[in-house]
Amino acid sequence: MRNKKKDGDRLLRIPKGMHDILPSERPFWDRLLKVSRDLAEFYGFGYLETPILEFAKIFEKGTGEETDIVQKEMYTLRTKGGDVLALRPEFTPAVMRAYVEHGLSRMGQPQKLFSYGPLFRHESPQAGRYRQLHQVNFEVIGGQNDPIYDAQVMIIFQRILDELRIKNTELKVNSIGCKICRPIYKKQLVNYYRGLEKKLCADCVKRLKTNPLRLLDCKNPECQEFKAKAPNLFDKLCVICSTHLKSVLEYMDELKISYELDNQLVRGMDYYSRTVFEFSVKGLDIGSVAGGGRYDYLMEMLEGRPTPAVGGAGGAERLIAAMRAQEIKLPPRTGKKVFLIHVGELAKKKSLNIIEDLRSAGIGVSEALGRESLKAQLKTADKEGYELALIFGQKELFEQSIIIRDLKKSLQETVAIAKLKEEIKKRLKDR
Repeated sequence: MRNKKKDGDRLLRIPKGMHDILPSERPFWDRLLKVSRDLAEFYGFGYLETPILEFAKIFEKGTGEETDIVQKEMYTLRTKGGDVLALRPEFTPAVMRAYVEHGLSRMGQPQKLFSYGPLFRHESPQAGRYRQLHQVNFEVIGGQNDPIYDAQVMIIFQRILDELRIKNTELKVNSIGCKICRPIYKKQLVNYYRGLEKKLCADCVKRLKTNPLRLLDCKNPECQEFKAKAPNLFDKLCVICSTHLKSVLEYMDELKISYELDNQLVRGMDYYSRTVFEFSVKGLDIGSVAGGGRYDYLMEMLEGRPTPAVGGAGGAERLIAAMRAQEIKLPPRTGKKVFLIHVGELAKKKSLNIIEDLRSAGIGVSEALGRESLKAQLKTADKEGYELALIFGQKELFEQSIIIRDLKKSLQETVAIAKLKEEIKKRLKDR
């Protein structure tokens, strides 16, 4: 017989690796999204929203069949019609698909595109890793292979960190070369690791055969000694790739953006070429908070025409975790500054009309209609940081008046309901 109590406990629990966003946490999410959208608009990025479900093939071909994302982490399903779909594990291949499908390649180039939303990866849940995660995503697609856009994408993420007031950040930059110079380095890397298979983790043994560059991305302790002594990628860059990297760094220097060159930074997707980068926060064990790079070959991997592209994504959960860990205070709320307090059942009923009247005038108003005592409602208004409280009781109902109480100055005044909107706007304007 099934244990009904155990089934009930499971029913009221969230699936492993997922998380709720509670009302108390929402201001952090709103702040991140506002900062990201404002910067996207400032730098000329248009908002693109792609569906959560895509054909699985686009990630297998784009993200890479040998990547951990596709091999271990992608959620797939088969429709009744036989199509194999995937919950998107990242944005970039889907954004490239939309770029082609909607003819954005025939419009002004490059196309700058901003996206935000949930992604899904079947990872082992831990600090900074969820099975449903959210990202802010910036892509520059088409036009010339211009290093200024590599720099601009990194600058945008630096500005996001600055605007969120996250401190102790570090930026690591690398170039992983191109089709010409990367094979030379790969061969040297394979020769170095050959004979060490018995000392490597199982994943690295596999990577040695399928994707040698990913050996530099290994986090397992037993592989770190060998990784530290691996050949230097910078030594094998061709002239074009070296020049490209030099230009990117010169743009960063021009704006005094601090960075560290890391010749072992490779990122987790197969499509990257030349520039790759990661932002992290010192002292926080949550992984990188943002990262990206150039992917000039991705469109060809998706069976399209060669198309230069560069982009990056910031992990919302990780950025917010950094804000909370550093106890960053959010800017004062600018929306709802007015709190309506009722006293008595009849006043409670009539207060609904007042709320709707203020809403129609564009005045944000909150309330605690489920609470009866004046003291409890005042406490809520004060705790939430509201500036004005409107007190509406039996006496005010019969007199068609209302009390406006300034919670910051502890002053109050009775005004006619007919003049309420005018009085509130006047008081808020003076602040």
